[in-house]
Amino acid sequence: MEEKIHRPMVLRLARYLRVLQKLKSLGFVKVFSNNLGDAIGATPAVVRKDFSVIGIAGNKRGGYVIDALIERLVEVLGKNEVERVVVVGCGRIGSALLNYREFPREGIRVVAGFDTNEDRLDPDAEIPVLPLSELPGFAEEHGIEVAVLAVPDPVATSVFELLIDAGVRGVLNFTSVELKCGAACAEDGCTEECTVHNVNIGLEIENLFYLIRLKRDAAVPEPVQ
Repeated sequence: MEEKIHRPMVLRLARYLRVLQKLKSLGFVKVFSNNLGDAIGATPAVVRKDFSVIGIAGNKRGGYVIDALIERLVEVLGKNEVERVVVVGCGRIGSALLNYREFPREGIRVVAGFDTNEDRLDPDAEIPVLPLSELPGFAEEHGIEVAVLAVPDPVATSVFELLIDAGVRGVLNFTSVELKCGAACAEDGCTEECTVHNVNIGLEIENLFYLIRLKRDAAVPEPVQ
């Protein structure tokens, strides 16, 4: 049975691609699985398995040809075309994302922002900020499939439903509300219809503190009895 590409693997593939592009810019021609593993925190076995799933065969002595890896990863990840996204909610987080200069290097283009606050609207900006009411028409006209959600928590659910109704099928959620696809999706396959990645910054920071404490406690020697 053919093994499917799951989300953790997709994230690793994207990280491999970044490392490979950096290596190519430095003049490298070949790379080994242990090099890539070290760069992203994975074992060489995991690297080889990931590449095997997407049809890339390696050579223990000869390694992988970087150009061939990049070509295949770009194909698998759909990086041949610029990926267009919109930002909904242009407060501090949304504004930071609108102005994030690394997106173009990643093949991502933020094409518009949307908000209900008239003071934030700027239709003539390089990246226009438009009224939220214009989102459905804009999404349909420009074929928008992915949105970043950075609105206040009380309206997160209603705006999320607006996005789904507008045809958006991928949402990166920066609110603290745990969002899930619901009635807007087909009953027999919600995950086929839309995908939500909930990014709770507070929880992520708490998790970091927990891991730090865990490592600190593990490093403290037990008292001698």
